[in-house]
Amino acid sequence: MRIAVFTKNYTNPAYSAARLGAERAAAIFGDEVLHFVPTKGDDPAEQSALIHQALSLQPRPDVFVFSPVHPSKVDAAIQEVVQAGIPMIGFVNPILCAPMVSYVSSDDYHLAGAISRYLFRHLRGRGRVLVVTGPVDSFTSLERLRGFQDAASEEPGIELVGQLAGDYVREVAAQRTAAWLSANGAPDGVLVANDIMAIGVLDALDAAAKSAAVVGVNAIPQAIEAIGAGRMLATADFNAMQMAYLAAECAARHLRGERVPLSIELPVQVVDKRNYSNWNLPYEQRPVITLEQSRGKT
Repeated sequence: MRIAVFTKNYTNPAYSAARLGAERAAAIFGDEVLHFVPTKGDDPAEQSALIHQALSLQPRPDVFVFSPVHPSKVDAAIQEVVQAGIPMIGFVNPILCAPMVSYVSSDDYHLAGAISRYLFRHLRGRGRVLVVTGPVDSFTSLERLRGFQDAASEEPGIELVGQLAGDYVREVAAQRTAAWLSANGAPDGVLVANDIMAIGVLDALDAAAKSAAVVGVNAIPQAIEAIGAGRMLATADFNAMQMAYLAAECAARHLRGERVPLSIELPVQVVDKRNYSNWNLPYEQRPVITLEQSRGKT
């Protein structure tokens, strides 16, 4: 069987992990994984072209495991997959324009709320906080921003003093944070919508000889290293490798006539100095749970 796996970019280590997760699951079934990744990260036109490329293969892939780069701008190409009669498994972002066999993700809103409240407790309920988001149209970023804002509204002593888009890119986040720091000084804390941008924020803080309590999302190895070194406060584990593993396993089992869950939601886990050692492993060595094990946890 051939599984076409669509991820968003090459720049975010979480998606490198997702590709690895899909391969780990497919290997158990002896299935082949075909990766389709935009060279221009998160680009709807290029992802649409990659869908057309996959559909032109002979033989065609048997199933698509898909994370859309935009909530709607890839819909027309996704409809072509439907018309071709190829089943789809979604992961990370919901796909509303077509039926999915299964969908695997975490709740971005609650995850953002959990990491926000962790930061606010660290700040003892008082402080100036900068927010760094992903691309303005990104589903995950919008949901995390909503979680950040709602958690802050519960804390009268927390002031969200700025918001900038780091576009889920380390260098962009570093550059825009540096400009913000130059104009506004250091905040007490920084809520960052993913870890690779959080590393960029740390780069900017270091360059400006300033400090702040920084939290992120994804639990990528660079963030775990920064937490261990005391440079970063915490991260929330949005486990893209686990999501892609379960999505690929659902794909393989569906192709073999097995029933799979309509949706799987992974729990929120906050990683900090107390427990970071559990994540302090290369992605290749991090454990994953199988579909059967995930059912046992529900």
